[in-house]
Amino acid sequence: MIQVIPSIAIRKGKVVKMRKGDPTSEKAYNENPLDLAKRFADHGIEVVHLVDLDGAEKGSPVNWAVLETISGYTDLKIDFTGGISTDGDISKAYEFGADYITAASIAVTNPELFASWIISYGREKITLGADVVDRNSKELLFRGWQRKTQTKLFEQLEFFYSRGLKYVKSTDVSRDGVLEGPAFDYYQEIINTFPEICVLASGGVRGVDDIKRLNDMGVFAVIFGKAYYEGVLNLKDLEQFLVKKEL
Repeated sequence: MIQVIPSIAIRKGKVVKMRKGDPTSEKAYNENPLDLAKRFADHGIEVVHLVDLDGAEKGSPVNWAVLETISGYTDLKIDFTGGISTDGDISKAYEFGADYITAASIAVTNPELFASWIISYGREKITLGADVVDRNSKELLFRGWQRKTQTKLFEQLEFFYSRGLKYVKSTDVSRDGVLEGPAFDYYQEIINTFPEICVLASGGVRGVDDIKRLNDMGVFAVIFGKAYYEGVLNLKDLEQFLVKKEL
């Protein structure tokens, strides 16, 4: 059964969401991060994807207090991401309550270092963030989606898979925050090419039917955000997917 993971994206202490990664489209929601996390936990959610947008753009994490608060006041497992670029960042993330980390920019700028993390911290604890401009070009974005590299997704996946990678979180940014449906063909292509990698799909989810389709395809987990914040996706609708499963 697919795992459903809500995303909480933080900028300057506020819960926000963008369209297609465009900062000018950013919308802040009247949600306290801790209250939001508690609501997810109360409905049986087990893992939350906590995105430090300030950290992603800066190149080092910023919102440690939010991580620590959610960890301290809920039983949620936290996948923390945003600017993680050193061993010290990872150690601090674990110290402040993260259970897993997702890193993207460092995998582009220093792939050997990221590969070493898979070994030193364990492949169950480290997720590759590999987000692309769109599903056709598959060119990777990094530094909070504000920079592009000519490295292609499958080249990167091949490199890290041969070094033990188990989890990849991938977003077709052209679908993110627009509620037009996930890039189903894109995720199917990843699964077909790398059947041993667990894919976390992110971007475009409109509702339960999209999640069911991703589940039927063999996607490991789905990360959702805007559909919930805009009232399109109801937490009660997710109960059918809430089974015990370790990330």
